[in-house]
Amino acid sequence: MTATAERPTPTAPRPKATVRLGDRVFSLATVLSGSLILLVLVLVALFLIVQSIPALFAKPGEIPNQATNFWTYVGPLVFGTVWAAILALIIATPLSLGIALFISHYAPRRIAAVLGYIIDLLAAVPSVVFGLWGVLVLAPFIQPFYNTLVDHVGWIPLFAGPVSGTGKTILTAAIVLAVMCLPIMTAVMREIFLQAPVLHEEAALALGATRWEMIRMAVLPFARSGIVSAVMLGLGRALGETLAIAIVLSPATVVNVFLLTSQNPNTIAANIALQFNEAQGVGLNTLIASGLILFVITLLVNMAARFVVNRRKAFSGAN
Repeated sequence: MTATAERPTPTAPRPKATVRLGDRVFSLATVLSGSLILLVLVLVALFLIVQSIPALFAKPGEIPNQATNFWTYVGPLVFGTVWAAILALIIATPLSLGIALFISHYAPRRIAAVLGYIIDLLAAVPSVVFGLWGVLVLAPFIQPFYNTLVDHVGWIPLFAGPVSGTGKTILTAAIVLAVMCLPIMTAVMREIFLQAPVLHEEAALALGATRWEMIRMAVLPFARSGIVSAVMLGLGRALGETLAIAIVLSPATVVNVFLLTSQNPNTIAANIALQFNEAQGVGLNTLIASGLILFVITLLVNMAARFVVNRRKAFSGAN
């Protein structure tokens, strides 16, 4: 008796999925949108590079502010930009963290909703309004406090005198920047805290943890990458702010870390806004070249933020 091999029964070919017109339009639109972002970024970078070449190779005497070359011109501006942004983050980060935690885990629901709306409304206030508030209200109000700081802790180089008589200092500008960074940082942190696993929070409370211990053990580890993202978004806002700094700050071409004096380093964005109308020739190219430096700084900050977020995501519990 011989065994006969069973022949596989032929299967009918699967019908091809019908591609609808709406799917094609949506797919094409998404591809074009993503490509448009890259195209705009490349065009902006090319414009900055091409217009910056005359300033990068300018001779002594052609650069504004009697600078010998472009790098001596832009150096104090880079320092002022980074210094003001760091000061703003030092002020804004703990405030944003505390406000976001209060809204998400401490405040009653009605109060949390009202605070959330107020924080979101702050993001819609124009920067010129913040600048006017800083120069007309904050600076005169806080100037006596600066005198008190110099009297008590003036031995610390950061708070050394003499104090600016108008209150228009780098610290005042940093406070204004911190207020401007609060809405976006608080909104991102709040949403991240609300996404923390409820089971983890309930388990910590069931084991006898206090509310703060529950937040420290269950919420903050989960939200670590989101906190980093919020801080970097605030840093990007602080680096690129123009009008508020131009209104509040009394700038000078200096590099110092004194917070309360009238001699304050300027920022790249504010310097471009103040000097653009009168710039001509190589002076205009110099401003554009400084914009290129700011573009590179912002790009490096975003790349560093992406690296940190991707590195910490595996340990945050978000996955």
